[in-house]
Amino acid sequence: MDARWWAVVVLAALPSLGAGGETPEAPSESWMQLWFFRFLVNAAGYASFMVPGYLMVQYFRRKNYLETGRGLCFPLVKTCVFGNEPKASDEVPLASRTEPAETTPTWQALKLLFCAAGLQVSYLTWGVLQERVMTRSYGATATSPGERFTDSQFLVLMNRVLALIVAGLYCILCKQPRHGAPMYRYSFASLSNVLSSWCQYEALKFVSFPTQVLAKASKVIPVMLMGRLVSRRSYEHWEYLTAGLISIGVSMFLLSSGPEPRSSPATTLSGLILLAGYIAFDSFTSNWQDALFACKMSSVQMMFGVNLFSCLFTMGSLLEQGALLEGTRFMGRHSEFAAHALLLSVCSACGQLFIFYTIGQFGAAMFTIIMTLRQAFAILLSCLLYGHTITVVGGLGVAVVFAALLLRVYARGRLKQRVKKAVPVESPVQKV
Repeated sequence: MDARWWAVVVLAALPSLGAGGETPEAPSESWMQLWFFRFLVNAAGYASFMVPGYLMVQYFRRKNYLETGRGLCFPLVKTCVFGNEPKASDEVPLASRTEPAETTPTWQALKLLFCAAGLQVSYLTWGVLQERVMTRSYGATATSPGERFTDSQFLVLMNRVLALIVAGLYCILCKQPRHGAPMYRYSFASLSNVLSSWCQYEALKFVSFPTQVLAKASKVIPVMLMGRLVSRRSYEHWEYLTAGLISIGVSMFLLSSGPEPRSSPATTLSGLILLAGYIAFDSFTSNWQDALFACKMSSVQMMFGVNLFSCLFTMGSLLEQGALLEGTRFMGRHSEFAAHALLLSVCSACGQLFIFYTIGQFGAAMFTIIMTLRQAFAILLSCLLYGHTITVVGGLGVAVVFAALLLRVYARGRLKQRVKKAVPVESPVQKV
């Protein structure tokens, strides 16, 4: 059984063999271009930081360093390994939703329009640029086909560096609650976040952007599975019903869509495996972050901590592979790529801030509706700009998916209203 699964992975990682058995001209370069090989190399780079860090945390805990430690390194070790106990005087209220003093309908409508426009512009632009960077060539002329950018990890680093700077400035300028969680606990969410982003970029080399968007929309299913495994959560019957409808809609879309140009069964399998990896890693990230929020931190502090370790992992891995300089050289050769990568990072960082503001002002339900509509717009925009085709059955499958997502929002809102009527205490917003 294990041998058969290993054969499937090898077939997916070798698109040239699955496409007709052609022998690559440069074996060394071909192996370096295999997504599975790059994944293992990246994972080894991250492990070179995670494993020593884990051993150091265990060492300081066994030595009871919090009681016996002294010296200049004591504050750093305490913050990274043990954390700080929050004081009552330092706590800042972390209301999930703030009621402004001026609550006129016109003002609220303008703010909602601002949030919706900010989210749509940020993430629609981010999606268009993501597909442009990963699926199109740069420097193409009448005599030269140009070259494609292939290092997804470099893009992840650029996104995380800018997000780290934005989160750091926000924490400095706006008062935040006293941070109590040990810093090393961010590393687990950061590692899974980096791997999910890498799989997301890499999957665009093998599947279309609409397929990727539908896979993201269906991630509520593995999120529920991870919730059962990691957080021991229980779910309502309507949640399982909507998850089933999402599965049906995605299956209709995938089974009815024709193959993309220059695709093969092996490349399609590679894309599906990468999308499954993205969904699994992203589901673990959200559940781990939910557990970390028990330490009474703000969303921006979470953003800062996760991106700090993400920069450490990706920067270290790129330096170990010697790929950081090559990515910088590619930016120097193609100024258009440099502009796209920078704008991609800006949209990602601004989008995260719009997420926090929208949830704080209008709640998680309204945010989910806006983002669900954004996914539908992203599919339409990708089809218009990049020529993807969707059959009637595929379009019906897309409609089923988004109808199920909106049904989830409606059912959750009704459930929260019943809870508020039964218990006058406001319950915290949970991210799913």
